[in-house]
Amino acid sequence: MLDLPSAIHPDILPRLDPEYVAIHNAHIAHRVPPHTIPWHPDIRKAPPIPGGSPIRTVGAVKDISLQNCKIRAFIPEGTPPPEGWPVFLYIHGGGWALGNIDTMNPFISRQCKENNCVSLALDYRLAPENPYPAAVEDTVDVLKFVYYKGKAEFNANVNKIAVGGSSSGGNLAAIACLKAQELTPPIPIIFQLLLVPVIDNTASVTDERYPSWKECQNTVWLSEGRMMWFRNMYLPDPATWTEPDNSPIFASEAVLAKVPPAFIGVCEVDLLRDEGIAYGEKLKSLGVNVEIKVYPKSPHVILDLDAALKVGKQHADDCIKAVGDAFKAA
Repeated sequence: MLDLPSAIHPDILPRLDPEYVAIHNAHIAHRVPPHTIPWHPDIRKAPPIPGGSPIRTVGAVKDISLQNCKIRAFIPEGTPPPEGWPVFLYIHGGGWALGNIDTMNPFISRQCKENNCVSLALDYRLAPENPYPAAVEDTVDVLKFVYYKGKAEFNANVNKIAVGGSSSGGNLAAIACLKAQELTPPIPIIFQLLLVPVIDNTASVTDERYPSWKECQNTVWLSEGRMMWFRNMYLPDPATWTEPDNSPIFASEAVLAKVPPAFIGVCEVDLLRDEGIAYGEKLKSLGVNVEIKVYPKSPHVILDLDAALKVGKQHADDCIKAVGDAFKAA
């Protein structure tokens, strides 16, 4: 197996869940890592890894085009509450360069079905064709659309908006909670679900703040090489890496203290583990209610494998509960 293009590195193999190892060896090890070949948009056509759950049946599905992006709304069955359905906006991962409106639809539709909320998939513009700040602009545009037009479009309760995302999508979800405060009037977000999020785009293998970067530099799925490939496509100017719109951990304490409660899920064998934990601890120190959970022996992609991995199912179940509890508490 060691001679395959995406073989598990010997440093990483003993640290991984054996269930994941079996899936990796069967479906991922033979794939050529995209960061090792010249960029071409066809890289986005790679087939998904089997092991995800099916899309749930909901009341209705509605695709809506905005100026520069699209959203897919999963709308619950039945009659909405008098004040309207709560809204959960989910932003897919893929290093700001991969993914589309279909990404994570099983998870998003499950949120709709089990939490009786309108769940939105955001299809934002991708790098390298559309580098920063395109994805941030699209995220803010969708927030405004939900707040001002959500009631008319899908019977939304615009005072119960939660946001979430994984990896680069977790980065954009965290940033959405910062940007929402700057709008006039501010848009109230009641909860943020940040899963394996990119929090600090200055992180590196020599960075003592985040030991996971060195410890997991050869990990599966999101190695240091792949993460830097993503970063350099989305953020070609290193001068922007410290801006809060790219690295939310650098936002002012005054702004961070006003973000909504958070669930931050990170994976033990993931490059991004420690920056997610650091963000959660920083928010906690400022009085924000944060739950941080580390999933043991897990790499970056377990949410996509919720039908194949016990830990993937646990992760998905935790996310459903966290969002549901937030809506009940709001």
